[in-house]
Amino acid sequence: MHQPIGVVILAIVVAATIVAHITSILLVIWRTRRLPPVPSPIGEPAISILRPFRGLENNLAETLASGFALDYRDYEILFCVASADDAAIPLVKGLMAAHPARPARLLIGDDPVSINPKLNNLVKGWKEARHEWVVMADSNVLMPSDYLQRLFERWSPGTGLVASPAAGAAPQSFWAEVECAFLNTYQGRWQLAADQVGLGFAQGKNMLWQRDLLEEAGGIAALAAEAAEDVAATKIVHRAGLKVRLVRMPFPQPLGVRSLGEVWRRQLRWARLRRVGLKAYFIPEVLSGGLFPIGATAAMGAAGIFPLYWAALLSVAWYGAELALARLAGWPSSARSVLTWVIRDFMLPVVWVLAWTGSSFVWRGNAMAVNGKPARLRSPSP
Repeated sequence: MHQPIGVVILAIVVAATIVAHITSILLVIWRTRRLPPVPSPIGEPAISILRPFRGLENNLAETLASGFALDYRDYEILFCVASADDAAIPLVKGLMAAHPARPARLLIGDDPVSINPKLNNLVKGWKEARHEWVVMADSNVLMPSDYLQRLFERWSPGTGLVASPAAGAAPQSFWAEVECAFLNTYQGRWQLAADQVGLGFAQGKNMLWQRDLLEEAGGIAALAAEAAEDVAATKIVHRAGLKVRLVRMPFPQPLGVRSLGEVWRRQLRWARLRRVGLKAYFIPEVLSGGLFPIGATAAMGAAGIFPLYWAALLSVAWYGAELALARLAGWPSSARSVLTWVIRDFMLPVVWVLAWTGSSFVWRGNAMAVNGKPARLRSPSP
């Protein structure tokens, strides 16, 4: 029996989404395989680590302290903050005093070169950095002892930047687990899979630069060409004929407690930034969750085109593959994780639609627009 052309096209698209989902998971599972310890880069070049911060955010003492415990000989840490009244300054000063052997400086001030408050906060650090190699790392990144080695491990001929997305860790509320569902087996998985086939994109959480490349592009102010500095970084590297590469597996970000509102606003902000900065890659995101293929399969089953139980089998295979990936990667995973993945997949198309309907968002009190000037610019946030 011949099916209408619309049904055939729908079945082909569903099949394509299933193949893409499973293939991306297999690519990342390949990255999780055990490898020998990462050696230090030849000569262990000196490195400057820039850490912008604002306020006493979740797990700040733990994440900032991790930067003092790296198994690396020659590096400095530059803490960047916009306001001398910031509540986290005593914590940073205490960490510096507790680790006098590690060169570290606290830089205070604001350089408004863009609508991006984090970038404005980083400018002074870039200017003051003493070394040719510079890492920009958000304050909420937890650095393992081999953090710098794992960045350098991915620097090979033809590389212009090494970056790492965040892996959600230590969730202490249900909505923090939902954020893990977005960060790990969805966003992180797709970014790592893309990098595995040579399509790496910068992630502002962690970026390893060789100073000359960014200086030749106009210096750190060149990152102001886009509302998101990682989108601008990707374009700068690609224009230079080089590649962005990601670390083999991402570095953790302890999440603590999150509310639905916090997760929703963050995902909408990121979606709007991707829609403006990387539109060609953003468009197919609406089909990337499980809602479309499982729902379409169920609808075709109800119409008698396929056996109805195929939708149930697809659900098991779809989320079972995610569960296998999460456990192999060491990401939070439990029976409740499956529920968070389903909730995420219901949220994805709504976020996608709303990303097209507006350009504004609020980032820690900073009212911003992805394609225009901020409505109100307060002090920077990391």
